[in-house]
Amino acid sequence: MIERKATPPETIAAASEDQAPRALGRLEIPIIGIFAILLLQGLVWASDFLIPLITACLGYFVLNRPRRWLEKLGIPPFVSAILFTTVLTVMIALLLVQLSAPAAQFIEDLPSLIEQIQEKLQESGGTLEAINDATVAAEEIIADQDQETVAVEVVSDTGLVATLFSMAPGFLSRIMFALLLLFFLIASGDMFFTKTVQSFDRFRDKRRAVEVLHSVEDRLGYYLGGITVINFGLGIAVAIAMALWDVPGAPVFGFMAFCLNFVPFLGGLLGASIAAAVAFVSLDGTWIAAGVFATYVILTSIEGQFVTPLLISRRMRLNTTVVFLTVAFFAWIWSVMGMVVALPILIVVKIACDETESLSTIGRFLGGLDDDDPDALEKAKAR
Repeated sequence: MIERKATPPETIAAASEDQAPRALGRLEIPIIGIFAILLLQGLVWASDFLIPLITACLGYFVLNRPRRWLEKLGIPPFVSAILFTTVLTVMIALLLVQLSAPAAQFIEDLPSLIEQIQEKLQESGGTLEAINDATVAAEEIIADQDQETVAVEVVSDTGLVATLFSMAPGFLSRIMFALLLLFFLIASGDMFFTKTVQSFDRFRDKRRAVEVLHSVEDRLGYYLGGITVINFGLGIAVAIAMALWDVPGAPVFGFMAFCLNFVPFLGGLLGASIAAAVAFVSLDGTWIAAGVFATYVILTSIEGQFVTPLLISRRMRLNTTVVFLTVAFFAWIWSVMGMVVALPILIVVKIACDETESLSTIGRFLGGLDDDDPDALEKAKAR
């Protein structure tokens, strides 16, 4: 009779320890996938709360350094918070009052504007007319096949203007929430910085946390402040150019250029297209519309290719493909406001990665090409 030797407990424990990481490894991918899906759904579901929250936090990073300067002059953070939020509220109110009438008129005329563009394109003949004829023929064929279908006409008195006005209370409530949160953040001074530092145990980690927070504050504040000033100048230039072209509502196009230029890639093209469409109908000239479009594009190109690179630090250059994907992602989940806050969020992530040694590789990937060493790729290949 063959006797079986008992397996030592140490061997069983070692085998169990070897199998545990394998089991965890098999569960890791599904857990990450479930977390990503839940995170994405949470971002979409909480957009009404997260958008003003992120806007207020970005404003805090921009205004925290001026708040420190005022504190050195003896002005407490509470007074600085009142000053900053009051100025912002007055500026927003003035913009809404000055631009509400022309913007409402432009929105009200938008359906007729689209109809006039379609009529002018149909009158131009050629390929567009052939496409229109084919569309009409296809509609007639479908109508012949569905003659027995009972047609029901739905009459609605809610047009585009009514829809936009119905959205106004929610938009204003988000602005008020962002301003109130910004007030409390500024009034708290450096409390959040202090609490963040206190959450670490070791002195080395505390010092590193201070360095990362100050770097985010300095670089993000410098970037957003500089971009805001540059976009303000671009808005004035666009408004003057539209006035010289006799495009109606020139101040509206200046404000539109200021806002849309916060959106990379798509902002300038969208603004130029809208300006050209208005010029095409109101000024009744194809070449004039082309000139308006070219003027708008030239102004935004000068800003993007010369002014911004000259005034904004090279350290803030980002990977163009990553910027495009980030803007597309936040536009998908948060619509227009997502496109506005996408780039600042990416900048915060890059700064945090640059200042964290374990994430420095990701920071380099998010950044643009190293201007100080343009042959870095060739050197890497040579190695």
